[in-house]
Amino acid sequence: MEFYNKTGKMALGSRLRRLSESLTEQAASVYQLYNIDINPKWFPVFYVLAEGEPKAIMQIAQEIGHSHPSVSTIAKEMVKAGIAMEAANQPDARKSYITLTEKGWVVNRKIQAQYTDVNAAIENALAETQYNIWKAIEEWEFLLEQKGLLERVQHERKQRESKAVQIVDYRLEHAQAFKQMNEEWISQYFKMEESDYKSLDHPQEYILDKGGHIFIAIYNGEPVGACALIKMNDEMFELAKMAVSPKAKGLGIGYLLGQACINKAKAMGATKLYLESNTILKPAINLYHKLGFKKVTGIPSPYERCNIQMELVL
Repeated sequence: MEFYNKTGKMALGSRLRRLSESLTEQAASVYQLYNIDINPKWFPVFYVLAEGEPKAIMQIAQEIGHSHPSVSTIAKEMVKAGIAMEAANQPDARKSYITLTEKGWVVNRKIQAQYTDVNAAIENALAETQYNIWKAIEEWEFLLEQKGLLERVQHERKQRESKAVQIVDYRLEHAQAFKQMNEEWISQYFKMEESDYKSLDHPQEYILDKGGHIFIAIYNGEPVGACALIKMNDEMFELAKMAVSPKAKGLGIGYLLGQACINKAKAMGATKLYLESNTILKPAINLYHKLGFKKVTGIPSPYERCNIQMELVL
């Protein structure tokens, strides 16, 4: 157990597998005790077939939560052992149905006493523990159905790496990165327009000198994201020129930049934030919704690519 004390929760799968292997090994001894000549791994399929009706492989797989290939392999082993057989004259000839043989039904009658004793033994073992493993397994199965382990690890990775991202005020040294990151995504989906060149070639004159602001995201000492606030009037700013480098995707940088812009706009006395985008940019639209923006209409746009306008009341 020292290994698991060292690794901690990281080895959850390995520890559960070790427990499973131990129980499976002991289960084989239990079957021998009752002179039941079946493989313990057959049990779920055997139990379902013992309900009486011939069943298709896919139906069994769905009932016991195993894969179709796994159930198919077990069924073949049971047929070879004379415990089960293929069932003829079934309604859907395209499917393979199996049922218990007479030998299988003899085993089923003998195994009932084993069921009674095993169930009592498990209940007594559960009573001796502080935590009910059966209920814990049910909880874990439910949790992993809602959000799998991979998704949970991806979230934690994103949270950890996001902490290394710094959102800083734009400086002259960021000019090339600000232009390059925006040109990259605009050219990928659309074409550069006159208003793009104005703000990207002359950010000081077109954005900053007019009362706006630009944020740059820094990761590992390198600019990997940018977003600007362009002043429209004393109460409204446009959130514009948001870009994230492809090499920094998945770190939540867009959200961090958006939050920085929202807080800055509030500090500068704005009551509304406005933006323009295109609905083919689904991740961006989802981000804006997450930040609280709502769709609006009626404001003239200088961009051909704009087909959606959104607004956030601060």
